[in-house]
Amino acid sequence: MTNEELYHPVEQPDDIPTRDREDAMGAYLMMFAALAAGLPLPIINLIAALIYYFTNRAKSRFIEFHSLQSLYSQIPTTILNAGLVFWTLKILFQDGSFLSDESFASDFATVGDVYWGYIYVVVAANLIYVIFSIVGAVYARKGRMYYFIFFGKLAYHFAYKKREESKPFRNQPPA
Repeated sequence: MTNEELYHPVEQPDDIPTRDREDAMGAYLMMFAALAAGLPLPIINLIAALIYYFTNRAKSRFIEFHSLQSLYSQIPTTILNAGLVFWTLKILFQDGSFLSDESFASDFATVGDVYWGYIYVVVAANLIYVIFSIVGAVYARKGRMYYFIFFGKLAYHFAYKKREESKPFRNQPPA
C-alpha cells in the first residue's frame, strides 16, 4: 500500500480555519499550566496537556496532531522533573531536621556531582522543550506542520492514519 492509501492528506495552511490554528497553538502553551496555577508540581503540565488533547482531538486532524505531539513531548520532561523534585525532597527530609539552618546547608553541600549533573540535564531538557514548544506553537498558529524528533512522526501516525470505520453496534435479541 502507498502512503496515500494509508494516511489522510495533510491540510494546506490556507485551508485550516483560524480557530483550528489557535487551538493547535494552545496545545503547546499547556506547558505553562503549572506556572499559571502557581504550583511547582511537574505532573500538572502533563495532566493539563492530557485534558487538552482529549477535549480537542475530535475537532480536526491538525489539532489532534499538534496536541498529541505536545503531549508526547511532555512525557520525558515530566519524568525528569518529577525525578528531580523527589530527589530534592529526599535530600531535604532524609534526616528529619529540615527546619534547622545547619542541616539545610549541609544537605546540599554533600549531595555530590551526580545530583548537580542531574540538575543540569533537567534544566537543559526543559530549555530545549520550551524552545521546541514555542517554535511548534508559532508553526501551528501559521497553519503549518512542525515535526519534533521522534514525537512528530508518532503524532502524525496516530492523527493522520486512516482507520477502518467500525459498524455501529446494534442490540439484537439472542438467536
